[in-house]
Amino acid sequence: MNPQNRRQFLKSSAMGALGVALLSKYGLTACAQPSAATKSSIGIQLYTIRDAMAQDVVGTLKQVADIGYKHLELAGFNNGMFYGYSPSEFKTIVNDLGMKIVSSHTGVEVKGVDTSNVEAIAEAHAELGVEYCVQPWLVEERRVSADSYRQFVAELNAIGEVMKNYGIRFAYHNHDFEFHQVDGLIPFTDIFMPESNPDFLTFEIDNYWVKRAGFDPIEVMKQFPGRFELWHIKDMEASEDQFFAPVGEGVIDYKEIFKVKDVAGMKYFFVEQDATRDGKAMEAITTSFSNLKSIL
Repeated sequence: MNPQNRRQFLKSSAMGALGVALLSKYGLTACAQPSAATKSSIGIQLYTIRDAMAQDVVGTLKQVADIGYKHLELAGFNNGMFYGYSPSEFKTIVNDLGMKIVSSHTGVEVKGVDTSNVEAIAEAHAELGVEYCVQPWLVEERRVSADSYRQFVAELNAIGEVMKNYGIRFAYHNHDFEFHQVDGLIPFTDIFMPESNPDFLTFEIDNYWVKRAGFDPIEVMKQFPGRFELWHIKDMEASEDQFFAPVGEGVIDYKEIFKVKDVAGMKYFFVEQDATRDGKAMEAITTSFSNLKSIL
């Protein structure tokens, strides 16, 4: 972490310490009960194997189930369909393989004051039976100022309120850019956290991207206890470009990170590897699964 980022981060660390103390005294909030984080609850973000999913949905999902994954997070929603299947069809395919759909990544946007787009997405996801719907990205042109970030967070709150009416918990997934200073602020710690409504929005912390931004994910989760119900688990090579690695094959210490799962409020976690050096994504998620069993 560079000195300027560190100073900004430490400015609010006292509030984080107070939050941890209160959490320890009174317990986690009702919306953030912790997961057991067991070997039988390892999840996978299907974006990792997107090429295989594009070629053979059912055959690829069977391979995922055969590895041992139980929880799925999707990344294939389009026009009311999931990977080309209706919600009920896709749910049946997954359930017949002994797995459960927990979450889905999809870009959700309000249209001014109109939330009809959100309603349509919520209806399809409610039919699928997901617990979470996740906003995975913020376009670059909306990262230009503190005000543009504030407007985005206000939209996330509005979307989350609609999702809650459908029994779905809305979440935002970070990358590294939310930790890059804008107008003297760190958007993630200075805007997303204080201005988001915990009743309508939780966070899916991507431990790799936090680390790549120069921050410690453990300290971030301690600073904002109970706010991270979903985790992405990916590792980082000890290379100059800090490329992605299978879990347990890189420099991120997940044994230590899992020690703060209760403070974070974590309920589910998903292996994700954005890319592989050799293009062998299925082998990578097999390695990640095997290593995670040891870590857990």
